[in-house]
Amino acid sequence: MIEGKEEYAIVDGNVDPQPAKAIAALIQQNEVEVLAVTVMPGPQMVAAIATCREIRASFPHVPIVWGGYFPSLYADTTLNAGYVDYAVRGQGEETFVELMGVLRRQRGPETVLGLSYKDAEGTHRHNHERPIKPPDSFPLYPYHRLPVERYLLPTFLGKRTGVHQASIGCPYQCSFCGVVSVFGSREKMESPARTEAVLRHLGGKYGVDAIQFYDNNFFLREDRTVELAARMVPLKMRWWCEGRIDIVLSYSDATLESMRRAGCTMIFFGAESGSDWALQEMKKQLTSAQTLELAERIRHFGIIPEFSFVVGNPNHPERDTHECVEFIRKIKRLNPQSEIIVQHYVPVPQRQQMYGHIDFEFPTTPDEWATERWLNFTLRLDPATPWLKPSTKRLIDNFELVVNSRWPTVQDIRLPNWGRFLLQAISAWRYRLKFYALPVEIKWVQRLIDLRKPRLESL
Repeated sequence: MIEGKEEYAIVDGNVDPQPAKAIAALIQQNEVEVLAVTVMPGPQMVAAIATCREIRASFPHVPIVWGGYFPSLYADTTLNAGYVDYAVRGQGEETFVELMGVLRRQRGPETVLGLSYKDAEGTHRHNHERPIKPPDSFPLYPYHRLPVERYLLPTFLGKRTGVHQASIGCPYQCSFCGVVSVFGSREKMESPARTEAVLRHLGGKYGVDAIQFYDNNFFLREDRTVELAARMVPLKMRWWCEGRIDIVLSYSDATLESMRRAGCTMIFFGAESGSDWALQEMKKQLTSAQTLELAERIRHFGIIPEFSFVVGNPNHPERDTHECVEFIRKIKRLNPQSEIIVQHYVPVPQRQQMYGHIDFEFPTTPDEWATERWLNFTLRLDPATPWLKPSTKRLIDNFELVVNSRWPTVQDIRLPNWGRFLLQAISAWRYRLKFYALPVEIKWVQRLIDLRKPRLESL
């Protein structure tokens, strides 16, 4: 939005080993008006805290604004940090441009939709939400501003895998999901012509041969999917995306075949649970039978389904866990190529209707979110939710280890063939006998494989 209109620089903490030092150098060498930080919950937030603390201490005159998922979900928490002056919620392109007008005293902060800020008395003010717009409403990304080569990495899809997002938001209201809390059950999609233009540019200028689409819901209308698939066939790119089970299941065989010809290799599906009662509580608008039907049907088109489950329903965690385990086994019988992702059920603060009867307090500052306890919660490593017994958590973790050792993911391109065979061999008896407890031998083999994996840079 500011390309060609403002002087700016991008510092990416994912590729710059010392982002705070790089930012400090820019402030020392230029008249910097604002530091804008994109923040995701988890490691990005931890890094953002350290960087913003350092910049605020050294350059207190530079306003700091946070945007992205963390401030969109936790606006009050964000503003409780002394080093954050503004929070941009939701789609931030126009909000940020208007915020520049506020910083230049050309307008008041109360006039900017999607903005949260502290008034003169320190009270938090949250302006009305900004309606989201489709990607076509905005200029194309200025890729030349980035060291693109550092982002194109080998994956199971290709040697030079890039990323694109062809839509924003999701029209569904799954109660465990943070997307609806940010975008409000709305989705705006990029036109197939623009998606083709972006991918053609990435392929022609940077040699991109594969794409991961990071849309929250890549498939919506079948006619759009058919048109996009036809446009992607000549590009010869393999791709991964996220979709809903019921939508893809409703597609005709001809559409699924066109997706395969266009390079669709794997689709991430939020199956979430194998229990219809749990799916109803989640407001998933999906049945377990549909998941099974899709798992069996999609194998005929050579597209790998990647099914994600959030296990440990707050109301009946033990029942949900055992039913999910058995359901995943059904999927594997129907389609052994199915990839399985098992995650612990963790709540989103704005969507607490499923567990409102449970006393569950969330952090009120970014610094508390950055503690080990809450970082583990965010990453689902050890969420420590009060409704999940330790024995149930162990079952979830051990089953995930066994099933994903029995069928190692095709996405791990560093896993050697001998390691893949060894994992399959030592986990086969456990899976067959449903014995998941104390899988110490699998963990030992995993450590052995990790020690002998080739470095990613050498691929």
